[in-house]
Amino acid sequence: MDPEEHSPVLTGPGRPGKVAGVGIVLAGGAGSRFGMPKALVRDDDGVPWVQLACRALLDGGCVDVVVVLGARADDARDLVPATATVVVATDWASGIAASLRAGLAAAESLPAGRATASGRSAGGASGADVAVVSLVDLPGLRADAVRRVLAVSGEPDAARHALARAVYGGEPGHPVLVGRAHWRPLADAVQGDTGAGPYLRAHAAAAVDCTDLGGGDDVDRAGPAGSPGRGEGRPGRG
Repeated sequence: MDPEEHSPVLTGPGRPGKVAGVGIVLAGGAGSRFGMPKALVRDDDGVPWVQLACRALLDGGCVDVVVVLGARADDARDLVPATATVVVATDWASGIAASLRAGLAAAESLPAGRATASGRSAGGASGADVAVVSLVDLPGLRADAVRRVLAVSGEPDAARHALARAVYGGEPGHPVLVGRAHWRPLADAVQGDTGAGPYLRAHAAAAVDCTDLGGGDDVDRAGPAGSPGRGEGRPGRG
């Protein structure tokens, strides 16, 4: 596989003085209902879903992206954009919580100077104010949804304590915004195949209506004639 062909260099816009967001793409599952790990799936034009996920986060305002791999990680790694940080959740089979913990830990340990839009740093670690979490099986996710969720976080100091998630037709979905102050408590709270949902509800996360944008359905099954880009969908939950 030619890395020049399959691993484009994607970079975020960078916004001096603004909230710095690091995107996290959860792509560790085996995709048992789909028939293959979704980190390996491509759309009808041949573009890997993992690249679409990274592009939506970056175009939506994130300044860096962490991609969490698990099942068949060695195969999936070649499809991840060259500028993304890759982390492997070795316990991915225990459920989505393992991938989320790995992604948050990776975001926290990014070198100073990365994941920062204004030069801030935190004790030599990433200066990111928020994490913006998404799933690899949301190939239709709009950058506008990422932008809209980021916009509710306020100024950087307030953003570090913010919690918000996109909703579609009243149903919770992605992306999910997690202020830095919540990263470790959230990692401690999630377990098994239960994602951030209970924590977000318990802490009254803001609901950001993205119904008009569309693109919030995750794809659980391959579509007709084996087309992965036209599978059955429902709002991506966590």
